[in-house]
Amino acid sequence: MKKEKILDLVVIGAGPAGLTAGIYSSRAKLNFIILENELVGGQIRETPSIDNFPGFASISGAELADKMQEHAEASGAVIDEFDNILSVKFANEEKIIETNNVIYKPKSVIIATGAKSKPLPVPEEKKLRGRGIHYCELCDGAMYDGKDIVVVGGGNSAVDAAIFLTKYAKTLTVVHRSEKLRAEAKSQEELLKHDNVKLMFNTQIEHVDGENSIENIVLKDSKSGKKTNLKADAIFVYIGTTPKTELFKDYLDLTTFGHIKTNENLETNIRGVFAAGDVREKEIRQLTTAVNDGSIAALMAEKYIRNS
Repeated sequence: MKKEKILDLVVIGAGPAGLTAGIYSSRAKLNFIILENELVGGQIRETPSIDNFPGFASISGAELADKMQEHAEASGAVIDEFDNILSVKFANEEKIIETNNVIYKPKSVIIATGAKSKPLPVPEEKKLRGRGIHYCELCDGAMYDGKDIVVVGGGNSAVDAAIFLTKYAKTLTVVHRSEKLRAEAKSQEELLKHDNVKLMFNTQIEHVDGENSIENIVLKDSKSGKKTNLKADAIFVYIGTTPKTELFKDYLDLTTFGHIKTNENLETNIRGVFAAGDVREKEIRQLTTAVNDGSIAALMAEKYIRNS
């Protein structure tokens, strides 16, 4: 028989939004827990360098994630990294979160589960994932020291990853489906300082040949339809993210793309359930907006708990 815990609040996710919510919830002296079944810190932990977070001219994502975790825990937040969530049941009257070991019955919930990388849309992706197709330059970049590397994408994540990978790459080719990069101008300038970098616009990867490693990449020009071959040893993919909302789809209103719909107070369609960070519907998704969401969600959850 699993033990039941009655809490004021459960925060699901320990990325920047969830950790910020934890800091504010601690200050409000709420009885709460943060549940996280992946890396504490979320996506920022995989970012080589962060240059746009106030107070830090430059800091690695891993270091910033550690500082956020330390701050949250020093404030009194409890983070459980090892008890996976099996199911949730949300209603206006009751919220139930069942993990491997515990059944939580909180008055309020903050969902800050973030997003995961979209896979490279080729038939060979599953076969070659981890064998040439990768999604984390910090984790896997060193494997390709002196090799030919391809980066797919044109946003900040792709360009920042490409900059990091230049230290290993013999040649580095950025493949982007549009006519120009979307990354910040400063990052683009930094990337183009490297002589071993080549940009390919209006181009998509159609196939990746190979059984246990990449032998050939088939590219397609999106304007002319012409196909070409590219020899490379690795592909690092940064083509966007998908929100982690599978657990909540039966209870919460989602957008076509799977993001949680909220109002300006980050309330969902269920009273007492809030969403913060990249998991929710919004125009801008940045580290600073995730932290902003976390603080708002915690303050609104505290108000809801006090009045319920």
